[in-house]
This record gives sequence, structure tokens and C-alpha cells, in this order.
Amino acid sequence: METAATAAFTRFTIPKGSHYADRSSLKKVQTAHLRFAVTFDSTAIYSTIDPSNQGDINKLYGLSDCGNDHHTNSARFGWRWYKNRLELHAYAYTNKVRKSAYVGAVTLGKATVCEISLEGEQYVFTMDGKTVALPRACNGAGEGYQLYPYFGGDETAPHNISIDIQTLP
Repeated sequence: METAATAAFTRFTIPKGSHYADRSSLKKVQTAHLRFAVTFDSTAIYSTIDPSNQGDINKLYGLSDCGNDHHTNSARFGWRWYKNRLELHAYAYTNKVRKSAYVGAVTLGKATVCEISLEGEQYVFTMDGKTVALPRACNGAGEGYQLYPYFGGDETAPHNISIDIQTLP
């Protein structure tokens, strides 16, 4: 397996009481694939106030697509602390329809390489040799903007959450 031990990671912090990470700047993206390494630490362990929200998927990293906003067309990995493990999910919007699929569990403190490939009319998510495909609304290279770590849906971060990400070639 590939590691990113020598790469420089960028630390994204989602402050307590917030949805958005501190380094969420607007960045245009045009690419056929997005590859990155991610490391979560113990700050990724959380309990939601409403137990029914524990299964919600937080957003990790990805891109909007088809020249649209991310709630219309996008692909990104999502994450959650669920049943005492950190899970990564494929997470996409296709023509405003949200779909997600479990990809695998990751180990806290260990860099995990993730890739999103835009292949025809599908997004292909790969992590640790596991692959999941979700539908896509357009063809060709992805065209949109970068999507960064985001906590929640209904709830905000219960404490500061740190996520280290390194974009890879």
C-alpha cells in the first residue's frame, strides 16, 4: 500500500460549534481524478446530541462537478464515527439527488490514500483497494470547485476536530 509519510499534510480544523473547516477557501478545480491522503486523530471520535444523527455522514474532501454547485452535482468522500469505528463513504449529488455508499473503515493516526475518478457517467471512489461507483450527470473532466471538510447536517462539531489532508498526484 502507498503511504504519504513523507508528504506535507495540511491540517483542517472544524471548530467546536461550527460546520466548516478553517481552511475552506474557494478554489476552482478541473480534473478527471482527485487523489489525496487523509489522517484522522482521536478528535474524530464524537457523539451527537441527538442519537439519530450519529449515522449522518460528514463531508471530507472532493469537488463540485458539471459546472454546478455541490448540491446539484458533486463527488466527495464522507466520514463518520459510527459503531466505535471511523468509516469512509462515497458521497455524491447527481442532478440534486444525494447518494452515498460505505467504502471502508480507517485506523486513527494512519494515513489512508483515497481517490475519486470521474469516468464517463460515474464517480469511482477507491480506498485501500476497495472501490465503489456512484452515478454522475456529465462526462469529461470534472469542472467546479474544491470541497473541504464539513461537519454535520443538523448538528455542529461537538468539539474541535482536526483532519490532516495531503493532495497527491
